[in-house]
Amino acid sequence: MSGGVDSAVAAARIAEAGHDVTGVHLALSSNPQSYRTGARGCCTLEDARDARRAADVIGIPFYVWDMAERFHRDVVEDFVSEYAAGRTPNPCLRCNEKIKFAAVLDRALALGFDAVATGHHARLEDGVLRRSVDEAKDQSYVLGVLTREQLAHAIFPLGDSTKAQVREEAARRGLTVADKPDSHDICFIADGDTRAFLAERLGAAEGPIVDALTGQVVGSHHGAYGFTVGQRRGLHIDRPAADGKPRYVLSIEPVSNTVTVGPRSSLEVTSIVGERPVWNGPLPAEPYEPITCTVQLRAHGEVYGCRAQVSGGELHIRLDRPATGVAAGQGAVLYDGDTVIGSATIASAA
Repeated sequence: MSGGVDSAVAAARIAEAGHDVTGVHLALSSNPQSYRTGARGCCTLEDARDARRAADVIGIPFYVWDMAERFHRDVVEDFVSEYAAGRTPNPCLRCNEKIKFAAVLDRALALGFDAVATGHHARLEDGVLRRSVDEAKDQSYVLGVLTREQLAHAIFPLGDSTKAQVREEAARRGLTVADKPDSHDICFIADGDTRAFLAERLGAAEGPIVDALTGQVVGSHHGAYGFTVGQRRGLHIDRPAADGKPRYVLSIEPVSNTVTVGPRSSLEVTSIVGERPVWNGPLPAEPYEPITCTVQLRAHGEVYGCRAQVSGGELHIRLDRPATGVAAGQGAVLYDGDTVIGSATIASAA
């Protein structure tokens, strides 16, 4: 129970269905005041109090589990190291994979519980993960990293409802979080300034910004980790492009600390390689022959038709049309219609 409306209604629904339900809030920071508060939080003291009040209204036991050390190691440190390596991680993917459906699930099973239920907007039918009926709030992408075993011990009670319906139900049930704004941004960056957060941990390191078309140095920066592929704003380029059009970040090279920029057309990719593939859908085995499906490359991002197959332990994806802004470190989640087939972490794109 994060302290938001979704997890509160999810808990209420499964309790009403007759399950033996215990509410658990995760303490993810040894210093909760360093995390986002108000409308932007999900793991603060304020959220813990909201979760406890919701559990009281529902009439279920409530506990706070300290996951701060595990969260720092598996999510925060991973986030920093990925940026240091020139990649763009998605911490929500890592949190679901390493915390909610690994550390929490392991403890829950050890205590005799059967499953972990969350307020994610996704459907789970016969062990198969599917999109929510509310396309705008669908969260199957950030759950696409889960294994079949993890999904076998998961419950997502909200997948058949829209967010508006969830809020209306919360109000009917007398849950005070009915109108609480959704959490967004990265919960462990208190002020939302990712570049400053990384600079504090990685230090300033001046490097060049290079134009891919001319090879000329067109600016400088204080840390390549402050950029991501596809970025247009905040580049601080000293001289305009010859054609007068904006430049975008094309690549980040952490060893030389070089950021390469160029025209939007140079961002287009049709081939993606993913590492650590997970197959959690209805396919009987990993597809060593190409399959026709669709792929989503970022949370709430566009969906692309593609052909995908496993080769050499990697997922190889060939897009039907070019995508832009594809960054290493993000997730590539494959779908057959609205059903998740599997996922991988993007290693490279061309």
